[in-house]
This record gives sequence, C-alpha cells and structure tokens, in this order.
Amino acid sequence: MLDLTQDVRDLTAAIVDIESVSGGEKALADEVERALAALPHLTVTRSGETVVARTELGRSERVLIAGHLDTVPVAGNLPSRVEGDLLYGCGATDMKAGVAVALRLAATLPAPNRDVTYVFYDCEEVEAERNGLGRVAREHADWLAADFAVLMEPTDGVIEGGCQGTLRAEVMVTGKRAHSARSWFGINAIHGIEPVLARLNAYEPRRPVVDGLEYREGLNAVGVRGGVAGNVIPDLCVVSVNYRFAPDLSIKEAEQHVREVFDGFAVNIVDAAPAARPGLTHPVAAAFTAAVGGEPRAKLGWTDVARFSALGVPAVNYGPGDPNLAHQQGEYVSLRKIVESERAMLDWLSA
Repeated sequence: MLDLTQDVRDLTAAIVDIESVSGGEKALADEVERALAALPHLTVTRSGETVVARTELGRSERVLIAGHLDTVPVAGNLPSRVEGDLLYGCGATDMKAGVAVALRLAATLPAPNRDVTYVFYDCEEVEAERNGLGRVAREHADWLAADFAVLMEPTDGVIEGGCQGTLRAEVMVTGKRAHSARSWFGINAIHGIEPVLARLNAYEPRRPVVDGLEYREGLNAVGVRGGVAGNVIPDLCVVSVNYRFAPDLSIKEAEQHVREVFDGFAVNIVDAAPAARPGLTHPVAAAFTAAVGGEPRAKLGWTDVARFSALGVPAVNYGPGDPNLAHQQGEYVSLRKIVESERAMLDWLSA
C-alpha cells in the first residue's frame, strides 16, 4: 500500500512506478483508495477508477483539489530514477507529482481550515467522453460541490487561472468537378481556398483581460482536405480551423465569431469545449494566491478546470511540473518544486 507518511519526493517516485496508462489506472486507483480509506478523518467514495475523499468538519468554505491518475503510454521511461534534483519517469510532471502533493495534504491535514474534497480521476489523457472527472460531474455532481478548486496540472509552480475554450470548425470551399485534361470546364475548389487563407493571415487575435489576467486568442488553419483523383478537378476543399478563445466568450459567441470571420462560406462546427474564468477575485482564491505567491497568469490551453467552471466552481491550475515536459520520453520533475508546492498548499490550508 502507498505510504502517505513518507516524504513527498519519495511518494512521487512510488506513484510514478505504478504504471497507469489511460484505461489501466485500476492498480493505482486501488492503492490510492486503500491509503485514503485508512485515514479516519476522510470519507472515501469511488466511481470506476476515480477516487474521491472528503473532510466533513462543517467549515464555512469547501475547496476541491484534483489530479488525474493516468499517463500517456510508457516509452521506456519506467521505473523512475533520480539524477540530482530531477525525478525522471512516465507521468512525473504530468501529473503524478501533483497527485503526490494532494495525497500528502489528505494524509497530513486532518483538520484543515477549510473542508477539502480530494479527487483522483482516470482517463484525462484520452477522448473526453472517457474522462473520469466528466463522468463524476454527470453522475455525482454533488461530489464536486465547492467554493473553489485547484487542479494540480503542471504549471511549474505558477498559478494559471481558468483556461481557454477551444472550437474546431470546417470551412467548405466548393467548385465544379471536371476532367483535369479539360480543366476549363470545372472550378477548382482547392484553388478557391485562397480567400480563406487570406482572412486567416490578416486575422488579428484578441488579447482580452479577464479577472485581471490577459488571455491571447488564436484562429489558425490546422488542416486542409481536398482532391478526388489525380485526373479530376476537385469540387470540394475543406479547411479545418481551430479557435482558441478567452473565457469572456461562451461557445455560442465563439461559434458566431468564427462564422462572421468566414462569412460567405459554409462553416461546419465540429466540436467545442467551453473556457473557464479564473475566479481569482473570490476570497478563498485570493488566500490561495497569497499562500502560493508569484504573479498568476492566464492558462493558454484547455484543461479540466472548465468542468468545474460549468458547475459554477471557480478554478485554477497549479502544480509542480513543467508543462513543456509533459508527454516526453525524457519527462522529469524538479524535486525542489514538489516540496515547494506541498509547502504552499499546506500554508494555504493550515494558516
């Protein structure tokens, strides 16, 4: 069984050494559940491979601390190893170091100054419909009720507020099919994407400030699909675009904006995920910022904090790992950063 009394650096290594590729988290989830169930100050429940533990102290505020148990596929980077200040291993930065910090808090804070819900969930690194946090939100939303949430995603020890939304769309350019030997009888749809690309090249993304944090938007082509055969003038070409939008926009508003940019073309919305406001103006968030220190920044990307935002829970990303190392074969985490993260969280919940 995981020993939650050991140093957070050793605990991180122990968690890294339990392989938990997405869909294969059961062994680690079992260990987490057993370790937490042995703590009398926690109430532990489980949904699939997601483990939830709660204090029930009747505090006036409740905070939620979450981390995913799964990793991308192992790439010859297990078991873990230590070189100087660095712990190498699959999932070390994304995000087993953060999970270790949360487990240490659960074990060493029997009477925190706020009630705490700890959530350790499965299948974050794969398609959204398998996400354990999403499943709990659908089936047991009351388990996630809180005034504020911290997702222990790797941020290199910096608070990253909220997250961007993301929308993928297909811009259709039509033409007329013909034999390529007699191309003048047709209209080449691939040639017709030039106005679409021109609009993208001329596009000036917004940099709105939301709750004191500056977000940088982006609208970019991420794929082009067209062509019928080597001797046919194509009658359809599709430009796939990705819009990363700030949390002052809803999905509906983001969709409307994309349609306005490509006015005159048929636009098909493929999928979208909402943005999340950082909520740093909430008193409990302000206390967290004071404990962690540093200057919060906007999260440029989508994370599961959006799931909390959809439930009305303001949330931030904060963890000891470097996000630029996530998913790499040589992934590592600074042992010093793990200790600093644990200390900051302890200061926040015990002050």
